[in-house]
Amino acid sequence: MQTMADRDGVIWFDGEMVDWRDAKIHVLTHTLHYGMGVFEGVRAYKTEQGAAIFRLQAHTDRLYESADIMNMEIPYDSDTLNDAQCRAVSENNLESAYIRPMCFYGSEGMGLRADNLKIHVIVAAWEWGAYLGKENMENGIRIRKSSYVKNDLHPSMYKAKANGNYINSMLALGEALSKGYDEALLLDSKGNVAEGSGENIFIIKDGVLYTPELTAALNGITRNTIFTLANEAGHDVVEKVLKIEDIYNADEAFFTGTAAEVTPIREVDDKVIGNGGRGPITEKIQAMYFDAVHGRLDVHPDWLTLVKK
Repeated sequence: MQTMADRDGVIWFDGEMVDWRDAKIHVLTHTLHYGMGVFEGVRAYKTEQGAAIFRLQAHTDRLYESADIMNMEIPYDSDTLNDAQCRAVSENNLESAYIRPMCFYGSEGMGLRADNLKIHVIVAAWEWGAYLGKENMENGIRIRKSSYVKNDLHPSMYKAKANGNYINSMLALGEALSKGYDEALLLDSKGNVAEGSGENIFIIKDGVLYTPELTAALNGITRNTIFTLANEAGHDVVEKVLKIEDIYNADEAFFTGTAAEVTPIREVDDKVIGNGGRGPITEKIQAMYFDAVHGRLDVHPDWLTLVKK
């Protein structure tokens, strides 16, 4: 079985393209021990003009915002990291790709007071299909309310896509998978719906889309994209506090995220949602989303950054 470490290709590492297998760090790397780092998940899609990265600048901007919240000063400017992401796709000869920029502290020191730490930056890209399964993009997934609670952090912390924040997500997802479900649904400390282990959630009731407020969920770029596409399709989108009962009684529900894209939800806690599959509004928005990422929409050309060979 091929591992993530044993692949052909190159990775952008601190300003240089290095062989994939040589992109290594020491076991005393600070972020490995304390979880202080920030990252992004970005996708490039095949278009008629070639590979194009979807909403590149928005993702890079969020990386800098996350770093600022974590008091990490990225040692490269935005243009450099945008170029690095394009190069990671082109120099690995990828027509479509999942792209992972990450900023982390190195092995220059140890302990919470380490004041000589260097911020390192990597950008890797590889082929990655539908995160929750190709067939589930049509049939929908089964999810389960998790016994793990969404981290109750200071509100600003929700805006950071930070490495350590995902420990809770891994535990929640592992619990769901062990019980035969496809994904987890986390509630916040007040019992309100927050998000999936790595996705934002939307429900549809009487033609209106509802999604949790940002006090309980990450400000997802795909989430923001859905706001625009749904409005253009004639549907209102409302941010509000959602209870688990709201999902049980929804006409449709779906997850969004760079990895998950637009994935329908057919069951929650063994409760069938709507028609038990992909609902008609979800299908319409999902189609609009894939038209957008593949460059088949006349509007929003700024969402795509063509990767030059």
